Amino acid sequence: MTSVAQFLRSKASQTVWSTQASASVYDAIAIMAHRQVGALIVAHEGRIAGIVTERDYARKVVLMDRSSRDTPVRDIMSSAVRYVGPEQTTEECMALMTAHRIRYLPVIHAGQLIGMVSIGDLIKNQMSEQEHTIQQLEHYIHGNGLQATSGRLQAGRWHV
Repeated sequence: MTSVAQFLRSKASQTVWSTQASASVYDAIAIMAHRQVGALIVAHEGRIAGIVTERDYARKVVLMDRSSRDTPVRDIMSSAVRYVGPEQTTEECMALMTAHRIRYLPVIHAGQLIGMVSIGDLIKNQMSEQEHTIQQLEHYIHGNGLQATSGRLQAGRWHV
């Protein structure tokens, strides 16, 4: 099982992007678009105040016919932020995301934000681990003479 710490070390970018609670939703969405991310940590007075996602924008601005330029991030962010620690496994992250229908988890260690994992990151990681397992099994099967052979069994031995 891969720990979140191991997973974070393997990510191409470990930068966690953020915005202020007082910023406009438009500015937050512009950051997400420019940085090609789907969520931002929301800061207020140097602390994590929440998280804002593309889903928040779609449901709380677009569908409610609000103006993204006039709506502050604090009005649409999720203030109850679920997070994980670096010692937790990627499987635990996926279970938490599935149970709570969320797509992003900040990673916090000793009170400090050290990373962010997305459901897309975790799925990509899981696919990579499965591919590695398949390759190992194929190597074991083909590399250790466990290939299928034709022959007949006599007294507990194969005769070809």
